[in-house]
Amino acid sequence: MNPVIRSVIWLAIANILSGQAFGATLQVGPRRALSLPSEAARLAKDGDTVEIEAGLYSGDVASWPQHRLTLRGVGARAHLEAMGKSAEDKAIWLIKGNDVHVENIEFSGATAPTLNGAGIRFEGTNLSLKNCHFHHNQMGILTGANAASDILIEGSEFNDNTVNYKHHGKLGHNIYIGNIHRFTLRNSYIHDAETGHNVKSRARQNYLLYNRINDERNGSSYLVDLADGGDAYLIGNLFHQSVGSENAAMLAFAAEHNQTEPSQQLYLVNNTFVNDHPGGSFLNNHSVAEAVLINNLLVGQATTLIGPHRQSHNILTEHPLFTDPAAYDYRLLPNSPAIDQGIEPERAISGFPLRPVFQYRHPSTIDPRRQQGLIDVGAYEFNRVR
Repeated sequence: MNPVIRSVIWLAIANILSGQAFGATLQVGPRRALSLPSEAARLAKDGDTVEIEAGLYSGDVASWPQHRLTLRGVGARAHLEAMGKSAEDKAIWLIKGNDVHVENIEFSGATAPTLNGAGIRFEGTNLSLKNCHFHHNQMGILTGANAASDILIEGSEFNDNTVNYKHHGKLGHNIYIGNIHRFTLRNSYIHDAETGHNVKSRARQNYLLYNRINDERNGSSYLVDLADGGDAYLIGNLFHQSVGSENAAMLAFAAEHNQTEPSQQLYLVNNTFVNDHPGGSFLNNHSVAEAVLINNLLVGQATTLIGPHRQSHNILTEHPLFTDPAAYDYRLLPNSPAIDQGIEPERAISGFPLRPVFQYRHPSTIDPRRQQGLIDVGAYEFNRVR
C-alpha cells in the first residue's frame, strides 16, 4: 500500500478511536508521510486541519475543494514558491470550498497564461487569512463574485504582485476582491504594487482598519480603489503615495459603477495621508454620495479632495512633524499641529463605530490607541510618556 494512503488511514482510525471522527489533522513536512501540501489537498476531507511545517516548498501548487478547512503553517511561515506554476492555471492555491482559514503561509512566484496567476484564487464562500505574505505573483489574492461571501485579511503583507503593463497591457494587483458581501482588511502592510492597485475591491461593504498602504520602491496606480462604491469605512490607516504614482488620486471611490447611487456611505476617519505626487489628490469620489472626512491628517503640496465631501477637524499641512517620514514612521513629534485637534466621531449612519481604538504598529500588527486629552488628528495618538 502507498505509504501516504496508509498514513492517512491510520490517522483516521486513531481519530475514530479517540472520539474525533470528524476534523482530522494532516501534517505536512519533508520528513512526513505527506511531504507536500498538494498531497494533503488530495486527501483532506471537510473540516480537516492541515499543518504545514516551516520550509520551502518549490513548484508545489494545489486545488482545495473541501469546506471548513484550516490550512496553517507551523513554526516559521511555510513558503510556497510556485516557480511560475499555478493550479488549474489560476493560483498557487485555488480554494473552492467554503469557510476556509489560511494562516502563516507565504506565497510567491505564481504566473498563469491569462496573466492573473495569484497566490490564492478564492472561489468559495467566506475566507479568512492571518499572518500571510504574498509577493512576486501576478496577483496577490484574487476572488470571484459571490454576494454571500465575507473575506477577512489580517496581520498580513502583500507586495510586488504585478504584471508588466507596458509589455502585456494588463495590470496585476496586490489585492483584488470581487463582488462579495463584505471585505475586511486590518493591521496589514500593503505596498509596492507597481502600476497596479495596492487594494482593489468591488465588495458591497469595505472595512479598512489600521493598515499601512503605501508606495515605497515602486509607484502604484491607486492605493485603494473601491471601484463599485458601496459602504466603506477607512479608519486609522497610513497612506503614502509616491511621486511616481500612475494616478493622481490616492483613493478612488465608485470610479467604475454606481456613481448615481445616493445611499452609499464613505467614511474616512483618523487616517494619515502623505502625498508626494505633484498635483495629486487625496480622494476622488466619483459618486453623488457625500464622503465624510473626520480627523484626517492630510500632508502634501497641491493636493485636493475631488467629488462630494464633508469635512470635520481635518488638518492640511506640509509640516506635520513626524518622527521619521523618510522611513514612513508617521508617529507624531511633541509639537505636531495634529495633537489634541480632533473631535470625537459619532457612529456612522449604519451604526458602525467610527472612533479609532487601535493604531498600526509596523510590521502588520496593532497597539491600543491610548487617548490623552482630546483625540489627535491622524492615525496616531501622541504618547506624552515614552
